[in-house]
Amino acid sequence: MSEVNRSASPQLGGWTRFVTAGPRLALLAALVITALAVFAGSGVADRMGSGGWQAPDAESTYASEVLAREFPASQPNLLLLVDSGSASVDDPDVAAEAGRLAKRLDAEPGVSGVGSYWATRSPALRSEDGHEAIIAARIGGDEKTAGETLDRIAPDFAGERGPVTVSVGGPVAVQHEMQTIIQEDLLRAELIALPVTLILLVMVFGSAVAALLPLGVGIVAILGTNAVLRGLTELTDVSVFAMNLTTALGLGLAIDYALFIVRRFREELAGGADPRTAVGTTLRTAGRTVLFSALTVAVSLSAMLVFPQYFLRSFAYAGIAVVLLAAAAALILLPAALVLLGHRINSLDLRRVFRRRKKRVTGAAGGVPSEGKAEAGAPGAGADASPGRGWARLAALVMRRAPVFAIVTTVGLLLLGLPFLGVKFGTADDRQLPAGAESRVVQEHIRDGFPGSPGGGLEVLAEGKGSPADHAELKGRIEKLPGVLRVEGPVAEGSTAYYNVLPEGEAVGEATQQLVRDLRAVPSASSLDISVTGTAAVLVDSKDAIADRLPWALAIIVVVTLLLVFLLTGSVLIPLQAVVLNALSLTAMFGALVWVFQDGNLSGLLGFTSTGDIETTLPVLMFCVAFGLSMDYGVFLISRMKEEYDRTGDHEHSVTFGLRHTGGLITAAAVILAVVMVAIGTSRVTSTKMLGLGIALAVLMDAMVVRGLLVPAVMKLMGRSTWWAPAPLRAFHRRFGLSEGKSAPDAAAASAPAPAPAPDGAAVPAGTSAAASVAAHSPDAAQSPDAAGGVEAGPETAADTDLAKSARR
Repeated sequence: MSEVNRSASPQLGGWTRFVTAGPRLALLAALVITALAVFAGSGVADRMGSGGWQAPDAESTYASEVLAREFPASQPNLLLLVDSGSASVDDPDVAAEAGRLAKRLDAEPGVSGVGSYWATRSPALRSEDGHEAIIAARIGGDEKTAGETLDRIAPDFAGERGPVTVSVGGPVAVQHEMQTIIQEDLLRAELIALPVTLILLVMVFGSAVAALLPLGVGIVAILGTNAVLRGLTELTDVSVFAMNLTTALGLGLAIDYALFIVRRFREELAGGADPRTAVGTTLRTAGRTVLFSALTVAVSLSAMLVFPQYFLRSFAYAGIAVVLLAAAAALILLPAALVLLGHRINSLDLRRVFRRRKKRVTGAAGGVPSEGKAEAGAPGAGADASPGRGWARLAALVMRRAPVFAIVTTVGLLLLGLPFLGVKFGTADDRQLPAGAESRVVQEHIRDGFPGSPGGGLEVLAEGKGSPADHAELKGRIEKLPGVLRVEGPVAEGSTAYYNVLPEGEAVGEATQQLVRDLRAVPSASSLDISVTGTAAVLVDSKDAIADRLPWALAIIVVVTLLLVFLLTGSVLIPLQAVVLNALSLTAMFGALVWVFQDGNLSGLLGFTSTGDIETTLPVLMFCVAFGLSMDYGVFLISRMKEEYDRTGDHEHSVTFGLRHTGGLITAAAVILAVVMVAIGTSRVTSTKMLGLGIALAVLMDAMVVRGLLVPAVMKLMGRSTWWAPAPLRAFHRRFGLSEGKSAPDAAAASAPAPAPAPDGAAVPAGTSAAASVAAHSPDAAQSPDAAGGVEAGPETAADTDLAKSARR
């Protein structure tokens, strides 16, 4: 042990001394900061919006703002559905009660532009069966103010009102109800995810003490992010949907990082290092990997900042904050806790009873071995029972048939993604809500039973001092366009006027989207400036905004990812391989997105209503999140391969070693993250369900298919050229690059100056560190705990060499 400490202690750097100098003080400070974060982040969801799909600099946004200001009645966001029962809406008693309701609504503060069927006799405001009609109005202010106004007035209007029954709907009601449901569903998801995650962590670590640490890191990250988002709501709009990403990534990534660090720490302890030295080695190796992983995930999420829609930008705010906070907690607070716990990290081993039972069964079947033999035969000691043996065998099998695995896996992933070629983009509407939601019921009644859709047509804003003849000429040109059912207006106020255009097709169908483009191309009098808005116009502008910014977002992700992976590996080809394979891992997610949510397959089982399209921003969001998580696992695997390749220079052995030592870890982390995402996917809001279930599928496909099959196959086919880089870039990497561990010469220098005698008197191979020597020969190494069964302490066994040789053959 003394030799281990003497050889390792010089490796303790300034960062390690900083995070371990006062562990109790660090944890106390973390507790105080977390308590402040709870206070600062309280009520954050109430200050968030439920929209954000609209591009703020788009033509449709400008036109909507002008119309809402100058003609509030043209932009109703509150609809009261008045049901007269068996009577007609034209019945005198019904009309009188409707008039009273409209008058009361018009007197409410914050409400303007009140109109109704009974005041206008517009056929679009009366149902075809004559038993329902609409009172429309606009609630002013931002989303928060409008929601507060709705909460105040809705109880006074909804329900039985004399001869009629009133239901509250409209866009403001849909958004407000969506926000409420998301908050309720998020709480339920957390109540599901936390206990299930804890159970899985106990299964992974065995030790209940070790299992609680990742959960603690996740909770700190989530609470800290809530405080950050609360501050951002004072400066900009933030979508309530981002709360789901905060919970998912806060738990998922914190658990990933903590798994990686705790596993390496336990490995170092099992190798004979004292707790402080083990923390130093862990931070120098696994800590660097965690830092690189956090940076790659943060870069993927930051790409959403280039888009103008605050729905996407909100996920970038939440994602970047939670990733960086999870990494900070894992690299600062977790090491402090590990120093204090030391060997007690293995306390409360809940698997011990099962191991004892297994030994008794083994003894009854074939005799009870002596204590020394029992240790030698314990998991992790022998070649046949060593942890990660199955992953090593898988790597050997894949590399023996590398072309077959590479082709079959790639073709399979591409086939799973084929449905995405038929994707149709649309906008989020009331059908995002569960079937029984009041605002959705109102919208369904209007959509199915009314000849027109109040507020759902297209509005053409005409600004300028045009004459009546100019306005009449413009109306005539609009009426001649294909796909126009009827044109109402113009309604003029000073130098501003608008026309209401009802399309023949669906509100956001391809024909209506084309009509938007045709309207914008209509020539008008030189004195009139035309702008078009409406649901279809918002969709057209949103698609255009995403198409304009998407190349920039992809460039940011690809370029920065290539740079970071190069700094980690020093290879030119591995970064390219990482980007391509990560993109392949997402094909199943995008295929399922269309097959399930657009086409409606499994809609009954999953409990949602298919609208026949996908909300435009969701694929962008899911790509950025899933790509970042894939890079997270890719960095874990590549960094361990790089560490072993630097030590041995054996390419195929390094591939086997990397998969053996991280395969179980990555799989366990992916399963836990998938559990969290599935819990998010139980939401009653379709977009949240799509996000949770889609990313869960992507994470599992990446961890189990791409990392387990495609990566070793491709690396076998590429051979030693995998690690190639031109001389100038090699020099750049030597100066600026970072990697886990040290190169072979550095490792030899850091080890004991002479081969240390093994505890049993056996010789130690030259170049083996004292810590590795103790790990290889100490009985404690036989019981080294392993995160997800994918890692063992000490040097590679002879079985690994045999597997590498088998792979080469």
